[in-house]
Amino acid sequence: MLLVAIVPRAVAQQAPATAARSALLVVDAQVDVLRAVHDRERVVRNLAELVRKARAGGVPVIWVQHSDAELRRGSDGWKLAPEFVPAAGEAVVHKTYNSSFAETDLEQRLRALGITRIVLAGAATNWCIRATAYAALDRGYDLLLASDAHSTEPMTLDDGTVIPAQSIVAELNATLRWLAVPKVRVDVRPTAGVVF
Repeated sequence: MLLVAIVPRAVAQQAPATAARSALLVVDAQVDVLRAVHDRERVVRNLAELVRKARAGGVPVIWVQHSDAELRRGSDGWKLAPEFVPAAGEAVVHKTYNSSFAETDLEQRLRALGITRIVLAGAATNWCIRATAYAALDRGYDLLLASDAHSTEPMTLDDGTVIPAQSIVAELNATLRWLAVPKVRVDVRPTAGVVF
């Protein structure tokens, strides 16, 4: 008798990538970006834990900082939140678009380090995290989204409907958990389950 195990695609995708060289990408962990995100203290704590794990494992940590008309480069609100201080040698990438890849040198830095897998965390879920996740997948990087280390603020639509921040976070976690991309591994895990 032949026994066949059927494993749902989403479960199979959550196996760790054994041959991948990882980097932790911390997106927009800035004073004004994190100021009003949902569950800020938990998100900051989890971001700090991911940074600790990455550094302990010798995994590159790359910091991304956004600037635009409302978040002026060099202003107090533009600075990284006080809980985060890049270590010597850790890259800081400056961006002006939602995607951390758009008109930055992020991809060149990743390629120079031989990175094939990005662990993604930061803010804001519905803008820069989502845009960076899809850009990474489009470029062929394996992606692990830290499900409890990204957040955003509530979003008000044109008709006045308010989408709660926790719903936005849950939606992106669910979407990426079930997303299928050719030749790319997509994973969503809480901070405690992230292995570099």
